[in-house]
Amino acid sequence: MAKKGDWVRIHSVVLKAAERTAKIPEDTQKCDLEMWTKGTLQEDAEIGDEVTVITAANRTEKGTLIEVGPYYTHSYGKFVPEIIEIDKQLREIMFGGDK
Repeated sequence: MAKKGDWVRIHSVVLKAAERTAKIPEDTQKCDLEMWTKGTLQEDAEIGDEVTVITAANRTEKGTLIEVGPYYTHSYGKFVPEIIEIDKQLREIMFGGDK
């Protein structure tokens, strides 16, 4: 259960596909315009409940609670051995060796 005051992520649909303008690419027109927002929960709730949050910019947003305590999970990917060889080649070209 998420408690009032927890930092959470919510999801909402800003525009249904049928409501989108015809001035965007056809494949984009077929998709809902969705929004994921983080903020401070304004009431106790369970994942999947419709909730209200106050964002860091002090906006009030409503949506479906999807995560409590969200954090970044991206990375620069897995190790690529070729990068080591590229580094060696660049150092040789630029500086004449392993400096």
